[in-house]
Amino acid sequence: MQTNKFDRKKRPQKTNDSSHLCKVKMSSHTTLLDSAKEAIRLEADALSALGLSLDNAFVSVVMAVLETKQPIIVTGIGKSGIIAQKWVATFNSTGQPSQFLHASEAIHGDLGMVQNNSIVFCLSKSGDSPEIQYLVSLLKSMNVQLVGVGANTESFLAKESTYFLHTPMTSEACPNNLAPTVSTTLQLAVGDAIAVSLMTERGFSKLDFAKFHPGGALGKKLFTTIEQVMRADALPRVSSDCNFRDLLMEISSKRVGATAVLENEELLGIVTDGDIRRAVERNVNLDSLRASDLMNTSAKRIQYSALAVEGFQLMENNKISQLLVVDENGKYRGIIHLHDLLSAGIN
Repeated sequence: MQTNKFDRKKRPQKTNDSSHLCKVKMSSHTTLLDSAKEAIRLEADALSALGLSLDNAFVSVVMAVLETKQPIIVTGIGKSGIIAQKWVATFNSTGQPSQFLHASEAIHGDLGMVQNNSIVFCLSKSGDSPEIQYLVSLLKSMNVQLVGVGANTESFLAKESTYFLHTPMTSEACPNNLAPTVSTTLQLAVGDAIAVSLMTERGFSKLDFAKFHPGGALGKKLFTTIEQVMRADALPRVSSDCNFRDLLMEISSKRVGATAVLENEELLGIVTDGDIRRAVERNVNLDSLRASDLMNTSAKRIQYSALAVEGFQLMENNKISQLLVVDENGKYRGIIHLHDLLSAGIN
């Protein structure tokens, strides 16, 4: 009998080798958590040391940025370059015009963004890499204010900088002391510290912040007014002697769950659907009831020019669903319901 040259016994068998998975599964959860906690501890300790190490050099840098009329430039290599981009994003969103200079692209035309006396931040842990040395030499020839940010006070970057912001550290959180972890966390913190200091010195407010984020949730909260979200056609109103049936019809037809009570254009109070239910539960003679019997004369009011978020907070704090809306003279302009605010994304 002729045998197949690929003997079945010698054929490689498909296996589902999960030995590497087993090794992972056998790892102690405690060990994993210990590693994570140690990494965070190292970064937290380094941040504490950084806070204590800030000195007049930091003050000088912030003052220089406050005085410049040009966008500041931030550059870096590798992971430091990524942190540099975060600096730029934070600065731009908090009112400090900034640009990111890609260190590799700098020698291919991007140096054109650097002007005479520009402030250039250069982020580098070692401050001695060939790329940094070359870039720093180019920048120095352009008469810039160079701000070095790094861990090595004896580096080329530190010695060539106009100002040097030291990020003191003993080691990375990486078990091999290689992957940028502590170093990049410190760089990130320095950028945030500069941004916050600039905001404080300039009196940068929530409204200023919202101007740069008009499409976001914060912008909506800080710009949207009561008048913009209230229903223009929802102007429920009755007189104080309005009978129960007509009162109920007015509340139902205007669909805001309440009606204002007025007398000679003077706003007296509000009757809500809750007031109606409570009257029914009391088994009183509904035919004899008038709006004046049910209205709340101390109902909360808000000006129609007020921010919508203020209306939401007023409702939330007082556990109510409707607010009387008035103009600056106290004239009745309508009622706004909690659902109007929620539908507009105000919360």
